[in-house]
Amino acid sequence: MSAGGAYTRDSRYITTRITADGREGFPVEPGRYRLVVSRACPWAGRAVIVRRLLGLETALPMAVAGPTHDERSWSFDLDPGGRDPVLGIALLRDAYLARDPGDDRGVTVPAIVDVATGEVVTNDFARMTIDMSLEWAAHHRAGAPALYPRALRPEIDAVDEVVYGDVNNGVYQAGFAGSQEAYASAYTRLFTRLDLLTERLRTSRYLVGDTITEADVRLFTTLVRFDAVYHGHFKCNRQKLSEMPVLWGYARDLFQTPGFGDTVDFDHIKRHYYLVHQDINPTGVVPAGPDPSGRLAPHDRASLAGRPFGDGTAPGPVAPGEAVPAGHTPLGRT
Repeated sequence: MSAGGAYTRDSRYITTRITADGREGFPVEPGRYRLVVSRACPWAGRAVIVRRLLGLETALPMAVAGPTHDERSWSFDLDPGGRDPVLGIALLRDAYLARDPGDDRGVTVPAIVDVATGEVVTNDFARMTIDMSLEWAAHHRAGAPALYPRALRPEIDAVDEVVYGDVNNGVYQAGFAGSQEAYASAYTRLFTRLDLLTERLRTSRYLVGDTITEADVRLFTTLVRFDAVYHGHFKCNRQKLSEMPVLWGYARDLFQTPGFGDTVDFDHIKRHYYLVHQDINPTGVVPAGPDPSGRLAPHDRASLAGRPFGDGTAPGPVAPGEAVPAGHTPLGRT
């Protein structure tokens, strides 16, 4: 928190990369690593979506931490005995300390752990999904889409920068603001950016080019949480997403696209924010709404130019053991 009450995110990430040539000591090897996520976390949600779109389920197995955590760590309380069955640990913190016993950085998801050593390799969420596209290409499924195409990278990077600053992190800056002035600044930046994105998406189905890219994944994970969490819990309440027709249609379009909505767990999302942020919600009451079924309503976005997967194809069924429980998603009602 700054002197003026502005929320500042700890961005001291472990930036070691897993690459095809192993130049940083960690070569891409199917089955060697474990991607640790929580379905509650928007940053981890990006990794879950990209992994599924690219078909990396076998090459990069996934562990799902529970939706809540204490000051120590995310925990594996969803697994039998409260331990990840592969890593054998109860707390993700143990993998961070295995790499550096003196590490004082926050324990965040997503994180990729080297199974043999039990050490975290990276928790650099921004680079992680790009490397899934580029460095793990040899292990993509047939028909995997190009989420970070070379010709569009400068534009994707430029969009990602402002979306991260004003929207992805902007909702947190509003929600955790320690002064009225800091809140007002974050609130204004957020809705100014959402208005600009509205104009961009009014005549374009996707953010960059005519297919889904990394930019759409990054915006989606904030939009899908907006009405359930950010509108009320984080005081981002000029409008609900469902009251912004263009963005609401865009979000519904993506939600209904294989690889997006089928990774979203609204139960985990709400339990995380409303139970963990006790300074904002001291009663620990988790709201029953909003009804998420509206995300399945027709969106008419297909009338705009655009092909979701370009020359590729949609991902197949969700991998065994990775489906979101039916009661946690409106997709379970269909």
